[in-house]
Amino acid sequence: MRLRHPSGRIVHLSCEIAPRPVSNLPGIVGRLDTYGAVRARLGVDLLGVNLWLPPALAAALAVESRARTRLRAELDARRLEVVTLSGAPFGEGGGEQPATETQAATETQPAWTEPARREYTLDLARILLDLLDAEAVRGAVSTIGFGPRSGWAEASDKASLGILRRLTAGLADLAWQNGRAVRVGFEPAPGFVLDTPEQTVAALSRIDRERLGVCLDLGHVARNWADPAAGIESLTDAGLSIIEVRLTAVPGGTTEPWRTALRQVFGAAGPLTEYLTLLSRYPDPTPEQIAADVAYLLAELAALGLAPENEPCPVR
Repeated sequence: MRLRHPSGRIVHLSCEIAPRPVSNLPGIVGRLDTYGAVRARLGVDLLGVNLWLPPALAAALAVESRARTRLRAELDARRLEVVTLSGAPFGEGGGEQPATETQAATETQPAWTEPARREYTLDLARILLDLLDAEAVRGAVSTIGFGPRSGWAEASDKASLGILRRLTAGLADLAWQNGRAVRVGFEPAPGFVLDTPEQTVAALSRIDRERLGVCLDLGHVARNWADPAAGIESLTDAGLSIIEVRLTAVPGGTTEPWRTALRQVFGAAGPLTEYLTLLSRYPDPTPEQIAADVAYLLAELAALGLAPENEPCPVR
């Protein structure tokens, strides 16, 4: 769903298709029907979705152009748009959420010290380029905040820097071949090298800022950063791009802690990102549940002046 900010910039709102065990293309396609029903329920012409593809499936799709063409056709048939892919989960058994945020950092998955993480991310970038709308000039892939902080040492820093340079080279090559760009956002989270604003700025001080940046979960920001607005400002002051923002919206609340962070990103000085992903709060949501969350978030964004692309921005 494309929203227009009062500044005139477009913000893409997508619904995360909650990570669950799926190992093949038919499994992905089967889950699209739910979101086609959400689009119809909301009465919108186009609905954005954020896909998670497990590594083996991503590797297969990256080399099978006919499979990518089929996936694009299935999305088009349901009037679904993909501008972002999630590369944070890694396990083939699915991207189930851990019991706690901190547990996420201790689960076995490749960190950015291992080539497997780079190859997976580049596979997602190759796929995304074929899923983007013909008019889109770029998309985004989200990934983990480097790796678990426990045990991270100088050797880890050196290894990750080399892999990130090769990631940048791979993304540049894809942009040259396709005429469109994919950027990668690293997500701060408890227990990871990227966690606080200060740690995030320090860890990303040597990256290619044209192609790499930050993916922010506003829930994490609101719960764990002492001053969410100041923390976000410190990232942009350091020259880091906020590639994507992710958010779980709970209808009916009155004091959601993420509101301050949302205002910082999409307020009068924004938008600081063009990609906003609505995370599911249900393991297997119904179209009614998803539509209710989308409607709630749209009302929050309308209060900041955002409106559907084909409608005038509301007077504030």
